[in-house]
Amino acid sequence: MQIKSLLAKPFAHYVFKGIRKGMTTAVEDQENILKELLKTVKATEFGKDHHLQEVSLYEEFIQSVPIRDYEQYKPYIQKIKEGKHNVLWKGKPIYLAKTSGTTSGVKYIPISKDSISNHINSARNALLCYIAETGNTRFTNGKMIFLSGSPELERIAGIPTGRLSGIVNHHVPSYLRKNQLPSYETNCIEDWETKLDRIVEETIKQDMTLISGIPPWMQMYFDRLQEITGKKIKDVFPNFSVLVHGGVNFEPYRQKLFESIGKPLAAIETFPASEGFFAFQDSQETEGLLLNTNSGIFFEFIPAGEIFSGNPTRLSLKDVKVGENYALIVNSNAGLWGYNIGDTVKFVSTNPYRLVVTGRTKHFISAFGEHVIGEEVEYSLIKAAEEEGVHITEFTVAPLIQQGDGKSYHEWFIEFENKPADIRRFATRVDEHLRHKNIYYNDLITGNILLPLHIRPVKKNGFIDYMKSIGKLGGQNKVPRLSNDRKIAVEMEKYVE
Repeated sequence: MQIKSLLAKPFAHYVFKGIRKGMTTAVEDQENILKELLKTVKATEFGKDHHLQEVSLYEEFIQSVPIRDYEQYKPYIQKIKEGKHNVLWKGKPIYLAKTSGTTSGVKYIPISKDSISNHINSARNALLCYIAETGNTRFTNGKMIFLSGSPELERIAGIPTGRLSGIVNHHVPSYLRKNQLPSYETNCIEDWETKLDRIVEETIKQDMTLISGIPPWMQMYFDRLQEITGKKIKDVFPNFSVLVHGGVNFEPYRQKLFESIGKPLAAIETFPASEGFFAFQDSQETEGLLLNTNSGIFFEFIPAGEIFSGNPTRLSLKDVKVGENYALIVNSNAGLWGYNIGDTVKFVSTNPYRLVVTGRTKHFISAFGEHVIGEEVEYSLIKAAEEEGVHITEFTVAPLIQQGDGKSYHEWFIEFENKPADIRRFATRVDEHLRHKNIYYNDLITGNILLPLHIRPVKKNGFIDYMKSIGKLGGQNKVPRLSNDRKIAVEMEKYVE
Protein backbone atom coordinates (compact mmCIF):
# COMPACT_ATOMS: atom_id res chain seq x y z
CA MET A 1 0.00 0.00 0.00
CA GLN A 2 1.38 3.40 -0.97
CA ILE A 3 1.79 6.22 1.53
CA LYS A 4 -1.15 8.33 0.23
CA SER A 5 -3.69 5.54 0.57
CA LEU A 6 -2.19 4.56 3.94
CA LEU A 7 -2.65 8.06 5.36
CA ALA A 8 -5.96 8.79 3.62
CA LYS A 9 -8.05 6.41 5.72
CA PRO A 10 -7.33 7.80 9.24
CA PHE A 11 -7.60 11.37 7.95
CA ALA A 12 -10.92 10.54 6.27
CA HIS A 13 -12.32 9.06 9.48
CA TYR A 14 -11.19 12.13 11.46
CA VAL A 15 -12.93 14.55 9.05
CA PHE A 16 -15.99 12.31 8.70
CA LYS A 17 -16.41 12.24 12.47
CA GLY A 18 -16.54 16.05 12.50
CA ILE A 19 -19.05 16.11 9.63
CA ARG A 20 -21.33 13.64 11.42
CA LYS A 21 -21.19 15.76 14.56
CA GLY A 22 -22.13 18.79 12.47
CA MET A 23 -25.24 16.98 11.26
CA THR A 24 -26.67 17.23 14.78
CA THR A 25 -25.85 20.93 15.26
CA ALA A 26 -26.85 22.27 11.82
CA VAL A 27 -29.50 24.76 12.97
CA GLU A 28 -27.32 26.04 15.82
CA ASP A 29 -24.35 26.36 13.43
CA GLN A 30 -26.45 28.37 11.01
CA GLU A 31 -27.57 30.75 13.75
CA ASN A 32 -23.97 31.25 14.86
CA ILE A 33 -22.82 31.89 11.29
CA LEU A 34 -25.41 34.65 10.86
CA LYS A 35 -24.22 36.28 14.08
CA GLU A 36 -20.59 36.17 12.92
CA LEU A 37 -21.48 37.52 9.48
CA LEU A 38 -23.36 40.44 11.01
CA LYS A 39 -20.40 41.33 13.23
CA THR A 40 -18.20 41.82 10.16
CA VAL A 41 -20.62 43.32 7.66
CA LYS A 42 -21.73 46.19 9.89
CA ALA A 43 -18.42 48.00 9.17
CA THR A 44 -18.76 47.67 5.37
CA GLU A 45 -20.44 49.96 2.89
CA PHE A 46 -23.21 47.40 2.40
CA GLY A 47 -23.71 47.10 6.15
CA LYS A 48 -23.99 50.85 6.60
CA ASP A 49 -26.38 51.18 3.63
CA HIS A 50 -28.67 48.62 5.24
CA HIS A 51 -28.21 49.74 8.88
CA LEU A 52 -26.92 46.31 9.87
CA GLN A 53 -25.14 47.72 12.91
CA GLU A 54 -28.65 47.78 14.43
CA VAL A 55 -29.49 44.18 13.45
CA SER A 56 -28.91 41.07 15.57
CA LEU A 57 -31.88 38.78 14.87
CA TYR A 58 -32.85 36.95 11.68
CA GLU A 59 -36.29 38.60 11.73
CA GLU A 60 -34.57 42.01 11.73
CA PHE A 61 -32.14 40.91 9.03
CA ILE A 62 -34.87 40.01 6.52
CA GLN A 63 -36.48 43.40 7.09
CA SER A 64 -33.18 45.15 6.33
CA VAL A 65 -31.74 43.08 3.47
CA PRO A 66 -33.90 42.45 0.39
CA ILE A 67 -33.52 39.50 -1.96
CA ARG A 68 -31.29 40.41 -4.90
CA ASP A 69 -30.07 38.81 -8.09
CA TYR A 70 -26.82 39.76 -9.80
CA GLU A 71 -28.26 42.68 -11.75
CA GLN A 72 -29.44 44.34 -8.54
CA TYR A 73 -26.11 43.55 -6.89
CA LYS A 74 -24.01 44.97 -9.71
CA PRO A 75 -23.44 48.49 -8.30
CA TYR A 76 -21.56 47.02 -5.32
CA ILE A 77 -19.51 44.73 -7.56
CA GLN A 78 -18.64 47.69 -9.75
CA LYS A 79 -17.17 49.52 -6.74
CA ILE A 80 -14.99 46.49 -5.99
CA LYS A 81 -13.85 46.44 -9.63
CA GLU A 82 -12.88 50.10 -9.23
CA GLY A 83 -10.55 49.16 -6.36
CA LYS A 84 -12.62 50.21 -3.35
CA HIS A 85 -12.18 48.45 0.00
CA ASN A 86 -14.77 47.32 2.58
CA VAL A 87 -17.64 47.24 0.10
CA LEU A 88 -19.36 43.91 0.77
CA TRP A 89 -16.86 42.34 3.15
CA LYS A 90 -13.79 43.54 5.00
CA GLY A 91 -10.89 44.63 2.77
CA LYS A 92 -10.86 43.46 -0.85
CA PRO A 93 -11.71 40.05 -2.28
CA ILE A 94 -8.69 37.84 -2.93
CA TYR A 95 -10.33 36.69 -6.19
CA LEU A 96 -13.19 37.55 -8.49
CA ALA A 97 -14.81 34.45 -9.98
CA LYS A 98 -15.87 35.20 -13.54
CA THR A 99 -18.94 33.31 -14.69
CA SER A 100 -21.37 33.52 -17.60
CA GLY A 101 -24.90 34.10 -16.42
CA THR A 102 -27.88 33.10 -18.53
CA THR A 103 -29.52 36.50 -18.04
CA SER A 104 -26.79 38.85 -16.79
CA GLY A 105 -23.95 38.19 -19.21
CA VAL A 106 -20.57 37.97 -17.48
CA LYS A 107 -20.80 38.02 -13.69
CA TYR A 108 -18.00 38.73 -11.18
CA ILE A 109 -18.50 36.97 -7.85
CA PRO A 110 -16.21 37.91 -4.93
CA ILE A 111 -14.18 35.27 -3.09
CA SER A 112 -12.65 36.43 0.18
CA LYS A 113 -9.79 35.17 2.31
CA ASP A 114 -12.46 33.83 4.65
CA SER A 115 -14.55 32.09 1.97
CA ILE A 116 -11.87 30.34 -0.13
CA SER A 117 -11.73 27.41 2.31
CA ASN A 118 -15.40 26.69 1.61
CA HIS A 119 -14.54 25.97 -2.04
CA ILE A 120 -11.41 23.94 -1.28
CA ASN A 121 -12.40 21.92 1.78
CA SER A 122 -15.89 20.97 0.58
CA ALA A 123 -14.58 19.17 -2.50
CA ARG A 124 -12.01 17.42 -0.32
CA ASN A 125 -14.65 16.45 2.24
CA ALA A 126 -16.82 14.79 -0.40
CA LEU A 127 -13.95 12.43 -1.23
CA LEU A 128 -13.06 11.86 2.44
CA CYS A 129 -16.65 10.89 3.26
CA TYR A 130 -16.52 8.37 0.43
CA ILE A 131 -13.25 6.93 1.77
CA ALA A 132 -14.59 6.77 5.34
CA GLU A 133 -17.75 4.95 4.24
CA THR A 134 -16.30 2.54 1.68
CA GLY A 135 -12.67 2.09 2.74
CA ASN A 136 -11.58 2.57 -0.88
CA THR A 137 -8.28 4.46 -0.88
CA ARG A 138 -6.74 2.83 -3.96
CA PHE A 139 -7.79 5.68 -6.22
CA THR A 140 -5.53 8.08 -4.30
CA ASN A 141 -2.47 6.39 -5.79
CA GLY A 142 -3.52 6.78 -9.43
CA LYS A 143 -4.01 9.69 -11.79
CA MET A 144 -7.01 11.97 -11.38
CA ILE A 145 -8.67 14.38 -13.78
CA PHE A 146 -9.51 17.71 -12.18
CA LEU A 147 -10.76 19.51 -15.26
CA SER A 148 -10.69 23.28 -14.87
CA GLY A 149 -11.07 26.45 -16.79
CA SER A 150 -7.85 28.23 -17.60
CA PRO A 151 -5.79 28.79 -14.43
CA GLU A 152 -4.29 31.86 -16.07
CA LEU A 153 -5.91 34.79 -14.25
CA GLU A 154 -6.32 38.39 -15.31
CA ARG A 155 -6.37 41.24 -12.80
CA ILE A 156 -9.12 43.74 -12.12
CA ALA A 157 -8.15 46.49 -9.65
CA GLY A 158 -5.30 44.20 -8.65
CA ILE A 159 -7.65 41.29 -7.89
CA PRO A 160 -6.88 37.97 -9.67
CA THR A 161 -9.91 37.16 -11.81
CA GLY A 162 -10.94 34.05 -13.72
CA ARG A 163 -13.19 30.99 -13.81
CA LEU A 164 -13.81 29.44 -10.39
CA SER A 165 -12.36 26.11 -11.52
CA GLY A 166 -9.23 27.93 -12.70
CA ILE A 167 -8.93 29.69 -9.35
CA VAL A 168 -9.39 26.45 -7.42
CA ASN A 169 -6.71 24.85 -9.62
CA HIS A 170 -4.18 27.05 -7.81
CA HIS A 171 -5.24 25.50 -4.49
CA VAL A 172 -4.91 21.81 -5.35
CA PRO A 173 -2.89 20.40 -2.41
CA SER A 174 0.76 19.73 -3.18
CA TYR A 175 0.36 16.04 -2.30
CA LEU A 176 -2.12 15.70 -5.21
CA ARG A 177 -0.19 17.71 -7.79
CA LYS A 178 1.70 14.70 -9.11
CA ASN A 179 -1.59 12.83 -9.50
CA GLN A 180 -3.39 15.68 -11.28
CA LEU A 181 -4.19 15.66 -14.97
CA PRO A 182 -4.47 17.34 -17.41
CA SER A 183 -1.31 19.45 -17.26
CA TYR A 184 -1.32 23.13 -16.41
CA GLU A 185 -0.52 23.95 -20.05
CA THR A 186 -3.48 21.91 -21.31
CA ASN A 187 -5.86 23.48 -18.81
CA CYS A 188 -4.82 26.88 -20.21
CA ILE A 189 -6.11 26.00 -23.70
CA GLU A 190 -9.27 28.01 -24.40
CA ASP A 191 -10.58 26.18 -27.50
CA TRP A 192 -12.56 23.26 -26.15
CA GLU A 193 -12.02 20.74 -28.95
CA THR A 194 -8.27 21.37 -28.98
CA LYS A 195 -8.25 21.02 -25.21
CA LEU A 196 -10.22 17.77 -25.32
CA ASP A 197 -7.81 16.25 -27.85
CA ARG A 198 -4.86 17.20 -25.64
CA ILE A 199 -6.55 15.75 -22.55
CA VAL A 200 -7.05 12.47 -24.39
CA GLU A 201 -3.39 12.46 -25.47
CA GLU A 202 -2.19 13.09 -21.91
CA THR A 203 -4.46 10.57 -20.20
CA ILE A 204 -5.00 7.66 -22.60
CA LYS A 205 -1.94 5.72 -21.41
CA GLN A 206 -2.16 6.75 -17.75
CA ASP A 207 -3.54 4.85 -14.78
CA MET A 208 -6.68 6.99 -14.39
CA THR A 209 -8.52 6.22 -11.14
CA LEU A 210 -10.75 9.28 -10.63
CA ILE A 211 -12.43 11.50 -13.23
CA SER A 212 -14.38 14.64 -12.32
CA GLY A 213 -16.41 17.07 -14.40
CA ILE A 214 -19.92 17.86 -15.56
CA PRO A 215 -21.67 14.86 -17.19
CA PRO A 216 -21.84 16.26 -20.77
CA TRP A 217 -18.07 16.88 -20.71
CA MET A 218 -17.32 13.41 -19.35
CA GLN A 219 -19.46 11.82 -22.06
CA MET A 220 -17.58 13.73 -24.77
CA TYR A 221 -14.29 12.59 -23.23
CA PHE A 222 -15.43 8.97 -23.08
CA ASP A 223 -16.73 9.10 -26.66
CA ARG A 224 -13.37 10.39 -27.91
CA LEU A 225 -11.50 7.68 -26.03
CA GLN A 226 -13.76 5.00 -27.49
CA GLU A 227 -13.34 6.38 -31.03
CA ILE A 228 -9.56 6.04 -30.68
CA THR A 229 -9.33 2.72 -28.82
CA GLY A 230 -12.52 0.89 -29.74
CA LYS A 231 -12.70 -0.17 -26.08
CA LYS A 232 -14.97 0.43 -23.13
CA ILE A 233 -13.53 2.89 -20.61
CA LYS A 234 -13.03 0.11 -18.03
CA ASP A 235 -10.62 -1.52 -20.46
CA VAL A 236 -8.78 1.73 -21.16
CA PHE A 237 -8.53 2.54 -17.43
CA PRO A 238 -8.82 -0.76 -15.49
CA ASN A 239 -8.39 0.97 -12.09
CA PHE A 240 -10.93 3.74 -12.72
CA SER A 241 -13.22 3.54 -9.67
CA VAL A 242 -14.54 7.02 -8.75
CA LEU A 243 -16.54 9.48 -10.84
CA VAL A 244 -17.18 12.96 -9.37
CA HIS A 245 -19.89 15.06 -11.00
CA GLY A 246 -21.94 18.22 -10.53
CA GLY A 247 -23.40 21.16 -12.41
CA VAL A 248 -26.41 19.39 -13.94
CA ASN A 249 -28.77 16.59 -12.94
CA PHE A 250 -26.85 13.34 -13.37
CA GLU A 251 -29.82 11.04 -14.00
CA PRO A 252 -30.42 11.84 -17.71
CA TYR A 253 -26.74 11.04 -18.38
CA ARG A 254 -26.27 8.10 -16.00
CA GLN A 255 -27.27 5.24 -18.30
CA LYS A 256 -25.14 6.28 -21.25
CA LEU A 257 -22.13 7.19 -19.10
CA PHE A 258 -22.08 3.83 -17.37
CA GLU A 259 -22.67 2.02 -20.63
CA SER A 260 -19.58 3.80 -22.00
CA ILE A 261 -17.61 2.87 -18.89
CA GLY A 262 -18.76 -0.75 -19.06
CA LYS A 263 -18.97 -1.40 -15.32
CA PRO A 264 -20.64 0.07 -12.23
CA LEU A 265 -18.52 2.36 -10.09
CA ALA A 266 -18.91 4.96 -7.36
CA ALA A 267 -20.42 8.30 -8.37
CA ILE A 268 -20.04 11.27 -6.01
CA GLU A 269 -22.30 14.27 -6.63
CA THR A 270 -21.34 17.82 -5.65
CA PHE A 271 -23.16 21.18 -5.68
CA PRO A 272 -20.53 23.88 -6.26
CA ALA A 273 -21.00 27.34 -7.73
CA SER A 274 -19.01 30.55 -7.94
CA GLU A 275 -21.13 31.83 -5.04
CA GLY A 276 -20.12 28.91 -2.79
CA PHE A 277 -19.84 25.16 -2.41
CA PHE A 278 -23.29 24.42 -1.06
CA ALA A 279 -23.62 20.65 -0.65
CA PHE A 280 -22.06 17.30 -1.46
CA GLN A 281 -22.92 13.62 -1.40
CA ASP A 282 -21.69 12.28 1.92
CA SER A 283 -22.94 8.71 1.49
CA GLN A 284 -23.32 6.12 -1.26
CA GLU A 285 -26.22 4.61 0.68
CA THR A 286 -28.65 7.54 1.04
CA GLU A 287 -30.43 9.94 -1.27
CA GLY A 288 -29.47 13.60 -1.50
CA LEU A 289 -26.58 15.95 -0.82
CA LEU A 290 -25.56 17.04 2.66
CA LEU A 291 -26.04 20.79 3.05
CA ASN A 292 -22.83 22.62 4.03
CA THR A 293 -24.26 24.17 7.18
CA ASN A 294 -20.98 25.16 8.89
CA SER A 295 -18.85 26.64 6.13
CA GLY A 296 -19.33 30.41 6.25
CA ILE A 297 -22.69 30.49 4.45
CA PHE A 298 -26.04 31.32 6.03
CA PHE A 299 -28.80 29.81 3.89
CA GLU A 300 -32.32 31.03 3.31
CA PHE A 301 -35.14 29.31 1.47
CA ILE A 302 -38.06 30.83 -0.41
CA PRO A 303 -41.00 28.73 -1.63
CA ALA A 304 -40.27 28.48 -5.36
CA GLY A 305 -43.66 29.84 -6.38
CA GLU A 306 -42.98 33.07 -4.45
CA ILE A 307 -39.48 33.88 -5.74
CA PHE A 308 -40.67 36.59 -8.11
CA SER A 309 -43.25 38.10 -5.74
CA GLY A 310 -42.60 41.45 -4.09
CA ASN A 311 -42.60 40.12 -0.54
CA PRO A 312 -41.72 36.41 -0.56
CA THR A 313 -41.71 34.19 2.51
CA ARG A 314 -38.13 33.77 3.76
CA LEU A 315 -37.26 30.72 5.82
CA SER A 316 -34.13 29.78 7.75
CA LEU A 317 -33.01 26.17 7.93
CA LYS A 318 -35.07 25.26 11.00
CA ASP A 319 -38.35 25.96 9.15
CA VAL A 320 -37.83 24.02 5.90
CA LYS A 321 -39.96 20.96 5.11
CA VAL A 322 -39.25 17.77 3.23
CA GLY A 323 -40.68 17.67 -0.29
CA GLU A 324 -41.16 21.44 -0.77
CA ASN A 325 -39.47 23.19 -3.69
CA TYR A 326 -37.38 26.19 -2.55
CA ALA A 327 -35.31 28.89 -4.22
CA LEU A 328 -31.89 28.91 -2.56
CA ILE A 329 -30.69 32.23 -1.09
CA VAL A 330 -27.18 32.74 0.32
CA ASN A 331 -25.49 35.14 2.72
CA SER A 332 -21.78 34.52 3.04
CA ASN A 333 -18.34 35.53 4.22
CA ALA A 334 -17.55 36.28 0.59
CA GLY A 335 -19.85 39.30 0.89
CA LEU A 336 -23.10 38.02 -0.62
CA TRP A 337 -26.31 39.16 1.07
CA GLY A 338 -29.83 37.98 0.32
CA TYR A 339 -28.38 36.66 -2.94
CA ASN A 340 -30.61 34.57 -5.20
CA ILE A 341 -28.25 32.12 -6.90
CA GLY A 342 -30.98 30.98 -9.30
CA ASP A 343 -31.19 27.32 -8.21
CA THR A 344 -34.15 25.51 -6.69
CA VAL A 345 -33.76 22.68 -4.20
CA LYS A 346 -35.93 20.18 -2.36
CA PHE A 347 -35.09 18.57 0.98
CA VAL A 348 -35.29 14.79 1.09
CA SER A 349 -34.34 14.74 4.78
CA THR A 350 -34.10 17.20 7.67
CA ASN A 351 -32.22 14.83 9.99
CA PRO A 352 -29.65 15.39 8.64
CA TYR A 353 -30.35 18.18 6.15
CA ARG A 354 -29.99 16.56 2.73
CA LEU A 355 -31.37 18.00 -0.49
CA VAL A 356 -31.57 17.51 -4.24
CA VAL A 357 -31.26 20.24 -6.86
CA THR A 358 -34.54 20.50 -8.76
CA GLY A 359 -33.85 23.19 -11.36
CA ARG A 360 -33.31 26.86 -12.03
CA THR A 361 -35.64 29.66 -10.95
CA LYS A 362 -35.60 31.11 -14.46
CA HIS A 363 -35.65 27.77 -16.30
CA PHE A 364 -39.29 26.73 -16.43
CA ILE A 365 -42.22 26.70 -18.83
CA SER A 366 -45.34 28.58 -17.85
CA ALA A 367 -46.53 30.02 -21.14
CA PHE A 368 -50.05 28.84 -20.24
CA GLY A 369 -49.90 28.83 -16.43
CA GLU A 370 -48.54 25.27 -16.09
CA HIS A 371 -45.19 26.17 -14.41
CA VAL A 372 -43.40 23.00 -15.46
CA ILE A 373 -39.96 22.75 -13.82
CA GLY A 374 -36.73 20.89 -14.59
CA GLU A 375 -37.28 18.10 -12.08
CA GLU A 376 -40.60 17.23 -13.73
CA VAL A 377 -39.37 17.09 -17.33
CA GLU A 378 -36.25 15.11 -16.37
CA TYR A 379 -38.30 12.59 -14.40
CA SER A 380 -40.81 12.17 -17.24
CA LEU A 381 -38.14 11.65 -19.88
CA ILE A 382 -36.05 9.26 -17.79
CA LYS A 383 -39.12 7.20 -16.88
CA ALA A 384 -40.25 6.85 -20.51
CA ALA A 385 -36.69 6.08 -21.65
CA GLU A 386 -36.43 3.26 -19.10
CA GLU A 387 -39.75 1.82 -20.24
CA GLU A 388 -38.80 1.94 -23.92
CA GLY A 389 -35.12 0.96 -23.59
CA VAL A 390 -34.08 4.32 -25.05
CA HIS A 391 -30.89 6.25 -24.27
CA ILE A 392 -30.93 10.06 -24.31
CA THR A 393 -27.88 12.14 -25.20
CA GLU A 394 -29.30 15.64 -24.56
CA PHE A 395 -32.56 17.58 -24.74
CA THR A 396 -34.27 20.93 -24.29
CA VAL A 397 -37.93 21.94 -24.08
CA ALA A 398 -39.80 25.11 -25.10
CA PRO A 399 -43.42 26.17 -25.63
CA LEU A 400 -44.81 26.51 -29.14
CA ILE A 401 -47.64 29.03 -29.12
CA GLN A 402 -49.84 28.66 -32.17
CA GLN A 403 -51.50 31.68 -33.71
CA GLY A 404 -55.09 31.52 -34.93
CA ASP A 405 -57.09 28.34 -34.42
CA GLY A 406 -54.21 25.90 -33.94
CA LYS A 407 -53.59 24.55 -30.46
CA SER A 408 -50.28 25.16 -28.70
CA TYR A 409 -48.00 22.52 -27.18
CA HIS A 410 -44.60 21.89 -25.59
CA GLU A 411 -41.91 21.12 -28.12
CA TRP A 412 -39.12 18.75 -27.03
CA PHE A 413 -35.83 18.69 -28.94
CA ILE A 414 -34.17 15.35 -28.10
CA GLU A 415 -30.91 13.84 -29.31
CA PHE A 416 -31.23 10.07 -28.98
CA GLU A 417 -28.38 7.62 -28.60
CA ASN A 418 -30.82 5.02 -29.90
CA LYS A 419 -34.22 6.11 -31.17
CA PRO A 420 -37.49 4.64 -29.92
CA ALA A 421 -39.13 2.23 -32.35
CA ASP A 422 -42.27 4.39 -32.33
CA ILE A 423 -41.57 8.08 -31.67
CA ARG A 424 -45.27 8.90 -31.19
CA ARG A 425 -45.71 6.19 -28.58
CA PHE A 426 -42.60 7.41 -26.81
CA ALA A 427 -43.93 11.00 -26.84
CA THR A 428 -47.22 9.74 -25.37
CA ARG A 429 -45.38 8.01 -22.54
CA VAL A 430 -43.37 11.15 -21.73
CA ASP A 431 -46.56 13.22 -21.83
CA GLU A 432 -48.40 10.84 -19.51
CA HIS A 433 -45.60 10.97 -16.95
CA LEU A 434 -45.47 14.78 -17.11
CA ARG A 435 -49.24 14.99 -16.63
CA HIS A 436 -48.91 12.77 -13.58
CA LYS A 437 -46.16 15.02 -12.11
CA ASN A 438 -47.79 18.39 -12.87
CA ILE A 439 -51.50 18.83 -12.20
CA TYR A 440 -51.65 22.20 -13.97
CA TYR A 441 -50.20 20.74 -17.16
CA ASN A 442 -52.65 17.86 -16.91
CA ASP A 443 -55.58 20.29 -16.57
CA LEU A 444 -54.48 22.13 -19.72
CA ILE A 445 -54.35 18.87 -21.68
CA THR A 446 -57.66 17.50 -20.38
CA GLY A 447 -59.25 20.92 -20.86
CA ASN A 448 -58.25 20.80 -24.53
CA ILE A 449 -56.24 24.01 -24.17
CA LEU A 450 -52.89 22.38 -24.94
CA LEU A 451 -52.08 19.51 -27.28
CA PRO A 452 -49.86 16.71 -25.93
CA LEU A 453 -46.15 17.40 -26.35
CA HIS A 454 -44.33 17.01 -29.67
CA ILE A 455 -40.84 15.54 -30.03
CA ARG A 456 -38.33 16.79 -32.61
CA PRO A 457 -35.42 14.32 -32.97
CA VAL A 458 -32.06 16.10 -33.17
CA LYS A 459 -29.27 14.73 -35.38
CA LYS A 460 -26.16 13.19 -33.82
CA ASN A 461 -23.94 15.81 -32.13
CA GLY A 462 -26.61 18.43 -32.79
CA PHE A 463 -26.35 19.89 -29.30
CA ILE A 464 -22.56 19.92 -29.51
CA ASP A 465 -22.80 21.81 -32.81
CA TYR A 466 -25.29 24.25 -31.28
CA MET A 467 -23.06 24.95 -28.25
CA LYS A 468 -20.09 25.38 -30.56
CA SER A 469 -22.06 27.88 -32.67
CA ILE A 470 -22.66 30.11 -29.63
CA GLY A 471 -19.10 29.75 -28.29
CA LYS A 472 -20.06 27.71 -25.22
CA LEU A 473 -18.78 24.22 -26.01
CA GLY A 474 -17.17 22.31 -23.15
CA GLY A 475 -15.94 23.30 -19.72
CA GLN A 476 -18.74 24.10 -17.28
CA ASN A 477 -21.19 25.20 -19.98
CA LYS A 478 -24.47 23.33 -20.24
CA VAL A 479 -27.62 23.46 -22.34
CA PRO A 480 -30.65 24.94 -20.50
CA ARG A 481 -33.21 22.16 -20.24
CA LEU A 482 -36.25 24.46 -20.17
CA SER A 483 -37.03 27.84 -21.68
CA ASN A 484 -40.15 29.93 -21.39
CA ASP A 485 -39.45 31.42 -24.82
CA ARG A 486 -38.34 30.18 -28.25
CA LYS A 487 -34.79 31.56 -28.43
CA ILE A 488 -33.03 28.21 -28.05
CA ALA A 489 -35.77 26.33 -29.90
CA VAL A 490 -35.39 28.53 -32.97
CA GLU A 491 -31.66 27.77 -33.07
CA MET A 492 -32.20 24.04 -32.46
CA GLU A 493 -34.48 23.84 -35.50
CA LYS A 494 -31.27 23.99 -37.56
CA TYR A 495 -30.14 20.68 -36.04
CA VAL A 496 -33.26 18.50 -36.26
CA GLU A 497 -33.26 15.43 -38.47
